Amino acid sequence: MSEKQLPLWYEKGLSFKCTGCGGCCSKEPGYVWLSETDIEIARAHLKLSRSDYLKKYTRQVNGRISLIELPNYDCIFLKENRCSIYGARPKQCRQFPFWKSNISSPEAWEEAALTCEGINHKDAPLLSPKEIHDWQES
Repeated sequence: MSEKQLPLWYEKGLSFKCTGCGGCCSKEPGYVWLSETDIEIARAHLKLSRSDYLKKYTRQVNGRISLIELPNYDCIFLKENRCSIYGARPKQCRQFPFWKSNISSPEAWEEAALTCEGINHKDAPLLSPKEIHDWQES
C-alpha cells in the first residue's frame, strides 16, 4: 500500500481558528522563505521597488531569501501582534498551521498547539482533510 493510500491520521479533520494572537510570527527563530511571487506581492503592497524591499525586509540564507526577524525573533512585519501586510503575507504564512511538519502526526499537531492557541480552540471549526489540503495550496 502506498503512502497516499494510507488513511490520514486526521481523516475526521482538524480543529483550527486563527485568533490573531501572533504566536506563529513571534518569539522563536526561524525562516519565512520567499518565492518571487511573495516578493512581488509584498513589494507592490508596500509600494517599494524590488531592490528596496529586499534591502529593507529580507536576508540571504544559503542562497535563499527569507524575511528578517527583529532581535526578539518577531517577524519584521508583526506590529501590535498583527501582521502589518496581512493581505500580502507570504505563502508560508498563509499556509500555517497546516504545514506538512505540523500535520505529520498527532504529536506534531499537539506540539504546534503549544505555540498556536487557535489549534484545537474551543470555538474552532473542524476542517476536513480536503479543506486542509486546499489551505496548504493557498
